[in-house]
Amino acid sequence: MEASSTTEGTTPARSTAWTIDGSHTNATFSVRHLMISNVRGEFQKVTGSGTFDPQKPESASFKAEIEVGSISTREPQRDAHLRSADFFDAEHFPLITFQSTSVRHADKGLELVGDLTIRGTTHEVVLAIENLSAPSKDPWGNDRVGASATTKIKRSDFKMTWNTALEAGGVVVGDEVKIAIDVELVRQK
Repeated sequence: MEASSTTEGTTPARSTAWTIDGSHTNATFSVRHLMISNVRGEFQKVTGSGTFDPQKPESASFKAEIEVGSISTREPQRDAHLRSADFFDAEHFPLITFQSTSVRHADKGLELVGDLTIRGTTHEVVLAIENLSAPSKDPWGNDRVGASATTKIKRSDFKMTWNTALEAGGVVVGDEVKIAIDVELVRQK
């Protein structure tokens, strides 16, 4: 799955296939709790693949899947509630998916635009990419590249509206969710 093109006076650009290294990738989130603190969690099973040319990052394309059942906030009862129909409804919607639609240059680097699907509902999101590394070889001869990305979503946009009002005002769970992803990719041979 390699393609190459040459622009006069440059070396050939090579778009190659890459796979997410799940053991070195983190998908984390943070949401307000009781209007006083943030609860953080992660999804421990992330898979995906795509194409990427380090010389032309705007031509990249990626697809990722996150197993909802792998959610961990370090509190088993809360994790079970998050897997329930009140939130992610893991029984009916076991995967969160992301399919990129474009990569664009922005003031602070690159943005990965794509369709995020949670609970069968899809919305466009923009991931701000930071720390995109140059490809390098690992000790076993594999080419690797990494990046960090962040975005914010409203959980209500994805039909996650469970909440309880607080006596002093406010709600138990905030609507805005901050997402941070650290991904490591391995070039397919």
